[in-house]
Amino acid sequence: MRHLNSGRKLNRTSAHRKALFKNMVLALIRHERIKTTDPKAKELRRIADRMVTLGKQNDLAARRRAFAALQSREAVKKLFDEIAPRFKDRNGGYTRVIKFGHRRGDATMMSVIEFTGQEEQSKSKKPRKRSAKKDAVTTERPRRAAAAAG
Repeated sequence: MRHLNSGRKLNRTSAHRKALFKNMVLALIRHERIKTTDPKAKELRRIADRMVTLGKQNDLAARRRAFAALQSREAVKKLFDEIAPRFKDRNGGYTRVIKFGHRRGDATMMSVIEFTGQEEQSKSKKPRKRSAKKDAVTTERPRRAAAAAG
Protein backbone atom coordinates (compact mmCIF):
# COMPACT_ATOMS: atom_id res chain seq x y z
CA MET A 1 0.00 0.00 0.00
CA ARG A 2 1.17 3.50 -0.83
CA HIS A 3 0.03 5.34 2.27
CA LEU A 4 1.63 8.81 2.57
CA ASN A 5 3.61 8.26 -0.66
CA SER A 6 2.32 11.05 -2.84
CA GLY A 7 3.74 12.11 -6.17
CA ARG A 8 4.71 10.35 -9.35
CA LYS A 9 8.07 8.60 -9.68
CA LEU A 10 8.32 9.14 -13.46
CA ASN A 11 10.88 6.30 -13.75
CA ARG A 12 13.59 8.45 -12.16
CA THR A 13 15.67 8.37 -9.02
CA SER A 14 14.77 10.87 -6.32
CA ALA A 15 17.79 13.06 -7.13
CA HIS A 16 16.92 13.07 -10.83
CA ARG A 17 13.28 13.93 -10.04
CA LYS A 18 14.34 16.76 -7.76
CA ALA A 19 16.65 18.22 -10.42
CA LEU A 20 14.02 17.79 -13.12
CA PHE A 21 11.33 19.68 -11.23
CA LYS A 22 13.77 22.37 -10.10
CA ASN A 23 14.64 23.03 -13.75
CA MET A 24 11.03 22.86 -14.87
CA VAL A 25 9.73 25.30 -12.25
CA LEU A 26 12.62 27.61 -13.10
CA ALA A 27 11.66 27.47 -16.80
CA LEU A 28 8.01 28.04 -15.93
CA ILE A 29 8.84 31.14 -13.90
CA ARG A 30 11.12 32.50 -16.62
CA HIS A 31 8.82 31.85 -19.59
CA GLU A 32 5.44 31.64 -17.79
CA ARG A 33 4.41 28.84 -20.15
CA ILE A 34 6.15 25.58 -21.02
CA LYS A 35 5.26 22.50 -23.04
CA THR A 36 5.97 19.12 -21.47
CA THR A 37 4.46 15.68 -21.03
CA ASP A 38 1.14 15.44 -19.24
CA PRO A 39 2.32 13.56 -16.09
CA LYS A 40 5.24 15.97 -15.63
CA ALA A 41 2.93 18.97 -16.03
CA LYS A 42 0.48 17.61 -13.47
CA GLU A 43 3.28 17.02 -10.97
CA LEU A 44 4.92 20.38 -11.71
CA ARG A 45 1.63 22.11 -10.92
CA ARG A 46 2.02 21.18 -7.23
CA ILE A 47 5.53 22.59 -6.98
CA ALA A 48 4.79 25.77 -8.95
CA ASP A 49 1.75 26.55 -6.81
CA ARG A 50 3.90 26.23 -3.68
CA MET A 51 6.42 28.69 -5.16
CA VAL A 52 3.67 31.22 -5.87
CA THR A 53 2.39 30.82 -2.31
CA LEU A 54 5.90 31.62 -1.08
CA GLY A 55 5.92 34.65 -3.34
CA LYS A 56 2.66 35.87 -1.87
CA GLN A 57 4.14 35.82 1.65
CA ASN A 58 6.72 38.38 0.47
CA ASP A 59 9.08 38.27 3.43
CA LEU A 60 12.77 37.52 3.76
CA ALA A 61 12.28 33.95 5.01
CA ALA A 62 10.03 33.16 2.03
CA ARG A 63 12.58 34.66 -0.37
CA ARG A 64 15.31 32.50 1.13
CA ARG A 65 13.16 29.36 0.87
CA ALA A 66 12.38 30.18 -2.76
CA PHE A 67 16.06 30.77 -3.51
CA ALA A 68 16.95 27.46 -1.86
CA ALA A 69 14.54 25.73 -4.25
CA LEU A 70 15.30 27.72 -7.42
CA GLN A 71 18.98 28.73 -7.07
CA SER A 72 18.39 31.79 -9.29
CA ARG A 73 18.21 35.37 -8.08
CA GLU A 74 16.49 36.55 -11.28
CA ALA A 75 13.78 33.90 -10.99
CA VAL A 76 13.15 34.72 -7.31
CA LYS A 77 12.93 38.41 -8.15
CA LYS A 78 10.46 37.77 -10.97
CA LEU A 79 8.43 35.41 -8.78
CA PHE A 80 8.11 37.91 -5.94
CA ASP A 81 7.81 41.13 -7.97
CA GLU A 82 5.76 40.12 -11.03
CA ILE A 83 4.09 36.73 -10.71
CA ALA A 84 2.94 36.55 -7.07
CA PRO A 85 1.28 40.02 -6.99
CA ARG A 86 -1.02 38.89 -9.82
CA PHE A 87 -2.52 36.28 -7.48
CA LYS A 88 -2.95 38.35 -4.31
CA ASP A 89 -6.75 37.82 -4.36
CA ARG A 90 -6.61 34.14 -5.35
CA ASN A 91 -6.33 31.29 -2.84
CA GLY A 92 -4.90 28.64 -5.11
CA GLY A 93 -4.99 27.30 -8.64
CA TYR A 94 -2.22 29.52 -9.94
CA THR A 95 -1.36 27.23 -12.84
CA ARG A 96 -3.35 25.67 -15.66
CA VAL A 97 -2.58 22.46 -17.55
CA ILE A 98 -3.92 22.33 -21.11
CA LYS A 99 -3.77 19.12 -23.12
CA PHE A 100 -1.80 19.72 -26.30
CA GLY A 101 -1.99 16.47 -28.26
CA HIS A 102 0.30 13.53 -28.82
CA ARG A 103 4.04 13.73 -29.45
CA ARG A 104 4.91 12.45 -32.88
CA GLY A 105 7.83 10.21 -31.90
CA ASP A 106 6.29 8.08 -29.16
CA ALA A 107 2.65 9.23 -28.98
CA THR A 108 3.08 10.54 -25.43
CA MET A 109 0.36 12.94 -24.33
CA MET A 110 1.77 16.48 -24.27
CA SER A 111 0.48 19.42 -22.26
CA VAL A 112 1.11 23.12 -21.87
CA ILE A 113 1.41 24.40 -18.30
CA GLU A 114 1.05 28.11 -17.71
CA PHE A 115 0.18 30.57 -15.00
CA THR A 116 -3.48 31.55 -14.92
CA GLY A 117 -4.27 35.15 -15.68
CA GLN A 118 -2.51 34.92 -19.05
CA GLU A 119 -5.73 35.65 -20.94
CA GLU A 120 -5.58 39.36 -19.96
CA GLN A 121 -2.09 39.61 -21.39
CA SER A 122 -2.87 37.71 -24.58
CA LYS A 123 -6.09 39.67 -25.24
CA SER A 124 -4.23 42.96 -24.94
CA LYS A 125 -2.35 42.19 -28.17
CA LYS A 126 -3.76 43.82 -31.27
CA PRO A 127 -5.40 41.47 -33.75
CA ARG A 128 -3.37 40.93 -36.90
CA LYS A 129 -4.51 42.82 -39.96
CA ARG A 130 -5.27 40.77 -43.02
CA SER A 131 -3.24 41.69 -46.03
CA ALA A 132 -4.93 43.32 -49.05
CA LYS A 133 -3.56 40.54 -51.28
CA LYS A 134 -5.34 37.85 -49.25
CA ASP A 135 -8.62 39.83 -49.28
CA ALA A 136 -8.43 40.16 -53.08
CA VAL A 137 -7.94 36.40 -53.50
CA THR A 138 -10.92 35.54 -51.27
CA THR A 139 -13.25 37.99 -53.02
CA GLU A 140 -12.15 36.79 -56.47
CA ARG A 141 -13.04 33.11 -55.99
CA PRO A 142 -16.84 33.44 -55.81
CA ARG A 143 -16.84 35.45 -59.05
CA ARG A 144 -14.96 32.71 -60.87
CA ALA A 145 -17.33 30.05 -59.58
CA ALA A 146 -20.35 32.13 -60.66
CA ALA A 147 -18.82 32.75 -64.09
CA ALA A 148 -18.08 29.07 -64.60
CA ALA A 149 -21.58 28.04 -63.53
CA GLY A 150 -23.35 30.66 -65.70
